[in-house]
Amino acid sequence: MSLSTSTEVRELDLEHPFTIARGTQETAENVLVRIEDEDGTVGIGGAAPSSHYGETVATVKAVLPELLSVVESVGDPHALTRIEREMAARVNDNPAAKAAVDIALHDLVAKRADLPLYRYWGLDPAETIKTSYTIGIDDPPTMERRARQAVEAGFDVLKVKLGTDRDRESLEAVRSGAPSATIRVDANEAWTPREAVRTIDEIAGYGVEFVEQPVPAENPAGLKFVHERSTLPIAVDESVIRATDVPRVADRADIVNLKLMKAGGLLEARRIIAATKARGLSVMAGCMIESNASIAGAAHLAPLLDYADLDGSLLLASDPLSGVAMPAGEIDLASLDRPGTGARVR
Repeated sequence: MSLSTSTEVRELDLEHPFTIARGTQETAENVLVRIEDEDGTVGIGGAAPSSHYGETVATVKAVLPELLSVVESVGDPHALTRIEREMAARVNDNPAAKAAVDIALHDLVAKRADLPLYRYWGLDPAETIKTSYTIGIDDPPTMERRARQAVEAGFDVLKVKLGTDRDRESLEAVRSGAPSATIRVDANEAWTPREAVRTIDEIAGYGVEFVEQPVPAENPAGLKFVHERSTLPIAVDESVIRATDVPRVADRADIVNLKLMKAGGLLEARRIIAATKARGLSVMAGCMIESNASIAGAAHLAPLLDYADLDGSLLLASDPLSGVAMPAGEIDLASLDRPGTGARVR
């Protein structure tokens, strides 16, 4: 069998400027990967690199030729673990670049089987869940307005970014705009341990479901301090990159948030899910600001998840790719009418 590959950079405008504790972005650059077999079937994947994990579009473009040369030399898209192993031997780290290749391969093999990816895996689409919709940091009136607009659009689970000196006011504004919504909070490592405990006590009265990554990943002792004193469940994101990280947070978190762009793809994501559940923790899948080139792949994990934050495509002004439908946040795998991940250029 022979495989051919190609890449393309897409610059995507966000619907609104998006701010978290680490900064603001108005556009997102994703790298599209295509892998085509000898019959003309094409698998699509995408990389949404994050400088927080040492990646940029430039680094993705630099390593993709080496990664895709592995795909072409192996020549068999079904040899997923072999390709993963050989990519790791050739290129250290660079998980977003590897994720793009891995997602494209999964899309291709499911298309070759003429099955949606969830069916290729044997998963039940009836066991799907809702994605949250993220409200970025802004002035309280803007956060209130965006929360109200999200609820009016049908989203009843909101993820609220915190990590400023007005966290309580921000959350109060969101709750005012969305009185009945489920609210989750993400500090993106912004708090000290004592500040986290104090802030969690202050915001618990706003009906918060859980708090994500309250302290820096480099402070595991601080995470344990917070977990032991928190009145709300604690989720970790930056603290878990790969499945081998899960045991290190098992006694200091309740929920693990995996992302394809930090894990390196769907193969490792499923290992993280297994490791997390084996430790008795809940699991969530999150994302960067991504098009459906990658979000569509992550959506097929939904039957294995307890929570989802897969709104990366929904935050774009316009996504050049379609994927799995998410009406009012419902990850609707059952309605997918085509094989693979569902990603395709509009």
